[in-house]
Amino acid sequence: MLPLLSSTADALTQAAGPGLLHLASESPPAQAPDTGGLADFLRGFFGPLFLVIVSIVAVFFLFTREITRFAQFIILAIFIGIVFYVPGIIEVIAVALARAMGVTTE
Repeated sequence: MLPLLSSTADALTQAAGPGLLHLASESPPAQAPDTGGLADFLRGFFGPLFLVIVSIVAVFFLFTREITRFAQFIILAIFIGIVFYVPGIIEVIAVALARAMGVTTE
């Protein structure tokens, strides 16, 4: 240990005995929120909303006969949908880009 910390531990042990040092070293359990199902909840909530918005915009482009913008929008929506619906795709893309640039990933 560091000299400062070891002298503090010795001082606590001499002043109040080993019981106080034991109480001082225990930390309360972490009360972190459970986020295990958060990604699934967000996909379930925003997924249908995303599909509705994509459908409305696509129908708008078709009715206004803007086929080029429709094709661009559909391609962009497919890429956004893949990122949104496929878990872990961002990490896979990041590792692939890093390896392509010559960075070692372990």
